[in-house]
Amino acid sequence: MRYSEKNIDMLTGSLYRSILFFTIPIALSSMLQQLFNAADTAIVGLFDTSSSLAAVGTNGEIIALIVALSSGLSVGVNVLVAQQIGQHKEQNIIPIIRTAMSLAVMIGVAGLIIGQCISAPLLVLIKTPSDILASSVLYLRIYFVSYPFLLLYDFGSAILRACGNSRYPFLALTLSGIVNVFLNIIFVVFFKLGVSGVAAATVLSTMLSALLLICRLKKDTSSFPFALHKCDLYSGSVSAILKVGIPSAIQGAVFCFANIFVQASVNSFGSSAIAGSTIAMNFEYFTYYVITAFGQTATTFTSQNYSAGQLRRCRKILRICLVFSIVSSLILIEPLVIFRNFFAGFFSADQTVIQNACLRILCILFFEPLCNLYEIPAGVLRGTGHSLYPAVATTIIGNCCFRIVWICTVFRHYHQLNILYYAFPISWVLTIILITIRFIAKKPGKTF
Repeated sequence: MRYSEKNIDMLTGSLYRSILFFTIPIALSSMLQQLFNAADTAIVGLFDTSSSLAAVGTNGEIIALIVALSSGLSVGVNVLVAQQIGQHKEQNIIPIIRTAMSLAVMIGVAGLIIGQCISAPLLVLIKTPSDILASSVLYLRIYFVSYPFLLLYDFGSAILRACGNSRYPFLALTLSGIVNVFLNIIFVVFFKLGVSGVAAATVLSTMLSALLLICRLKKDTSSFPFALHKCDLYSGSVSAILKVGIPSAIQGAVFCFANIFVQASVNSFGSSAIAGSTIAMNFEYFTYYVITAFGQTATTFTSQNYSAGQLRRCRKILRICLVFSIVSSLILIEPLVIFRNFFAGFFSADQTVIQNACLRILCILFFEPLCNLYEIPAGVLRGTGHSLYPAVATTIIGNCCFRIVWICTVFRHYHQLNILYYAFPISWVLTIILITIRFIAKKPGKTF
């Protein structure tokens, strides 16, 4: 990861151009990944059975939890590296890199082992229908094999992005995603492997993306040398990474944990509801990742500028990321809502499944632009090193606690899918209120 003229300079020059050119690869990476995931879903739904589609779909929130833990921990790496650059202490980045990659391997292997043990009990816990339980467990156990490689990719991407290089992670993910689609076609369409084929394709493509990032880090030895045989743990780097990474991981994990409760409630309506929900979630993630891309940009840019003492520039970063993110999400969401039947039809020919998908689109996706109003400010707070408040106040209270309470009270009384789905926009409003209070109540000089 050479810190050179090819990387974006976050400390000087036009913020509009820098933020846009930095965010586009991140957003495209996530969007393409979701398109590839959607292709997986479409292949299963069209070339296998609705039960297979439901088996993959019932794991959706669990997979999101796994990914959230990985990406959340990588925030600590991103912030720490960006801080060193902002303070012109590039020599400190070498132990951070070695520590980050070592942590990725250690945590990843531990997650793989734990995952094999908890897959079946977890799916039983969320009330997975008996007719798809066996295939759901098989899919999840195979998916867990990819966890060490997912962490290696996320941590490597965090390092590169902190140095201003958001292009290479995008290219690596694009290539691995294309491979994933082709493998799905081969495994599902030709070899008739069903859910195991989809899971195996995911594992192999994730391995490829991790390998590409490792090769890039290995190659970039001019400024920040990296060697596979020198992946050691440095206590100072470990604590610094985890100080920011753990709250961010908790934020994502708790968010997904609440959604697992939602998924369990969806499961109670049967396979058609699960399949429809799975289709709609593809669109939700597709648009939501654009919002989180600007949140990641806000974190990285704020971290460098805050460390350099450029507080006025930090305030400008917040405003620009917020405007760009709102406009982008509206452009993407509107056609998906208006032509919801058309888009849902790409994934299934079953009209009941399509109707269930459209219901979730109207109840959740339509309101998703609200997420901009808390994701971007939360990203800025993480960039200043204040990652605990977004994790505790906004995610735990705003999203997790509220949704669980909603399920146990309102939804329990009015057992309808639309009532269940309304928990999402209402929780977003509550989260916005909490994050806004943090900014209004902040003391001068504590953040900016």
